[in-house]
Amino acid sequence: MQLDAFDLNSSHEQPLAAKLRPKTLEDFFGQAKIRPQLEKLVSHPRHVIFWGPPGTGKTTLANIISTQIGRDLTVFSAVTSGIPELKRIIAEMLDRRREFGKESILFIDEIHRFNKSQQDALLPYLENGDFLFIGATTEYPHTSLNKALISRVSLIELKQLQVDDLTNILSRGVDDLKRTELQDYVEDLAKLSNGDARFALNQLARLAAFNSTELENKEHVLKELFEHARQYDRNANRHYDVISAFIKSIRGSDPDAALLYLAIMLDGGEDPEFIARRLMILASEDVGLANSQALQVTSNAHYVVKHIGMPEARITLAHATTFMALSPKSNSAYKAVDAALAFVQENPTIEVPGHLSNVSPEKKNYKYPHAYPGNWTEQRYLPKEANVQFYKPGTNGSEKMMVENWKHITKRS
Repeated sequence: MQLDAFDLNSSHEQPLAAKLRPKTLEDFFGQAKIRPQLEKLVSHPRHVIFWGPPGTGKTTLANIISTQIGRDLTVFSAVTSGIPELKRIIAEMLDRRREFGKESILFIDEIHRFNKSQQDALLPYLENGDFLFIGATTEYPHTSLNKALISRVSLIELKQLQVDDLTNILSRGVDDLKRTELQDYVEDLAKLSNGDARFALNQLARLAAFNSTELENKEHVLKELFEHARQYDRNANRHYDVISAFIKSIRGSDPDAALLYLAIMLDGGEDPEFIARRLMILASEDVGLANSQALQVTSNAHYVVKHIGMPEARITLAHATTFMALSPKSNSAYKAVDAALAFVQENPTIEVPGHLSNVSPEKKNYKYPHAYPGNWTEQRYLPKEANVQFYKPGTNGSEKMMVENWKHITKRS
């Protein structure tokens, strides 16, 4: 869909947030720390991805840049469209450039929804400068976007808006609605909107549906407006705090706390696959060899979440969460591989012993363990220069039994 800048006066039927969308940086509230970067984008346009919580101005900035540098803006949603539609739109933009000399901006909203191949499809066009690219995402780009794409763009983080910024925006909304009595609610709306300007203006529009008598009961009105507006942003500090508490509660074997933080994430709209992936990591990092079944349980949970989805997947996530919290814990494998990596990185190339090699004449000296009683025989596997012990046995759960069996077979003390 090709758009010039949004026409703020085109229709009184527009949502309030759309009507009040600023056209210039001078009218853009908030983001004071990145203002110099935004001004440079106008004076020296370059590919950019804006990332941050909803309602902080990502789409608005795309429109402002388009208006101020005089380029057509083509808006594309990564949520609803795929590569064929993207290629068609890009072809149209390139045709306009060849035939009419019109430079374009491609704005892709929710760019993190593109998979790797879809993101890769953009690379040659960005490399050639066929159009100006602006992306927007609510996800942390270094984990949700390809390194190749990130290397070709500037990343600019937008923060949640401050209460003062929201107050100014809402006051403009009150003026537009011509309902001066709503000004008494502006401070409350600003404080309760989690730094989200779009949400705040939507709540103001809802507020305008109340009559003067109803507005006198502020406590009742605010409860109705914000009853289901608990703060949970998948990209802000709250997101990282909650997942951190979730992980630490499982590590600390507290199923009730782990389930509480799971519920907070699900209630807040967190991606259930993200939760399932974290559980799989925990299965090896914190439960590990003490209960190797944890990896199977969490892998199965990820499969269910991916193929069944919400709301049923909440039960599977609760199953895996509780199982992990109740499991004995060991981080011996996690510590062992990090110790081994550190050793490799601190030493020159480590040569494989001849008897373990696949090509060395010494391979004839290899002793096949299954040819010996107990399927084991004395034999050195570490290189000569590596007199190390990376694995430090744990003493919990099934790891304790495995270690005892290992010591018995290998005649270790």
